[in-house]
Amino acid sequence: MISIFLLIISFFSCNSEPIPEYFSEAALNDTFITLEGETIDFKSILEEHKGETILIDIWASWCKDCIVGMPLVKDLQTQYEDVVYIFLSLDRGVDAWKRGIEKYDVNGFHYYMPSGKKCPFADFVKIDWIPRYMVINKAGKIELFKAIKADDNKLLEALKK
Repeated sequence: MISIFLLIISFFSCNSEPIPEYFSEAALNDTFITLEGETIDFKSILEEHKGETILIDIWASWCKDCIVGMPLVKDLQTQYEDVVYIFLSLDRGVDAWKRGIEKYDVNGFHYYMPSGKKCPFADFVKIDWIPRYMVINKAGKIELFKAIKADDNKLLEALKK
């Protein structure tokens, strides 16, 4: 019985990948679309907010869980006013993305992911569910790699650092 237990533990511990501390070069070089229609790479987005805590919210206006979670994000914005909020959209088109921002009154910095889940950034963060939240600390290190709820305790702890 003990050997089965140890086998199960070793199986699960061998399959866990280390959580990255920094974005890969491919993810940093991936490109997004600004609200003005310009192309920008992810590295430049992060550089614009260097030295600040960043919350990244990967979302889409068609995503029920994203919309249900939006009031929680707005609560975070009220509670953590010094945090930069970056919204990366997986909407199915630019028009739908822009309508969603307006409809749900989403405040922050907005970028559209033109290749959706099939891009180097999405591959790096392993998007398997949205909403998806990440926190980047003031030193540019990934403080929190994954949360799917805006009231996740790990997310709240990462914002306090």
